[in-house]
Amino acid sequence: MTTSTQNLIQAVDRADSPESLVAAVRSLAAAKDEAGIATLIAVLGYNNPVAAVAAVEGLTQLGAKAVQPLIDKLDGYNYGARAYSIRAIAAIADPLALEVLATAAATDFAPSVRRAAAKGLGSMCWQAIATPADRTAAQHQALKTLLSVSQDSDWSIRYAAVVGLHGLLQLSDLQAKIQPHLMQMIESDADPAVRARAQLAINEVVSRKS
Repeated sequence: MTTSTQNLIQAVDRADSPESLVAAVRSLAAAKDEAGIATLIAVLGYNNPVAAVAAVEGLTQLGAKAVQPLIDKLDGYNYGARAYSIRAIAAIADPLALEVLATAAATDFAPSVRRAAAKGLGSMCWQAIATPADRTAAQHQALKTLLSVSQDSDWSIRYAAVVGLHGLLQLSDLQAKIQPHLMQMIESDADPAVRARAQLAINEVVSRKS
């Protein structure tokens, strides 16, 4: 750890007001130093949403190296911190986190966590999976989870699942399974926002083919 990064971490630890904490977190995030990951993760559990968003941005910029620490430190009690962690994991999009996102989307009690996870399942960096067989298996796992989540009783979670399915529509091998499901949602979902989001996904596929 460089002296500069150590000073930035100490500034976060010593912040004595919400404003000074936000400034310190932004500075640490801007350093893009792996040594700051643990401190940025800790900030996700503070009662300061602006600082938490800055920490999420910093962790996202650090990329794959932040994924395992985020997984290891997922907070089972503080759902707000967990939601921010899942947002960061989803934004990084490393397939290493596929199991975590699938489990969170399907079973977490906090809607904010489930929404973030569902959206993330549709935007994994699939090419980071080495073998075609493993890649296909992972994509089908994401699809299975999202198809299930899209039937949730909470409209906001169904909406997030549609966003995830929209992402998977970029994969031509999955389109034949996703499009009929979205069409069914357009016809039968009780919420107009969900129906509209499903229609948007279908329209994009149609425009790409025309």
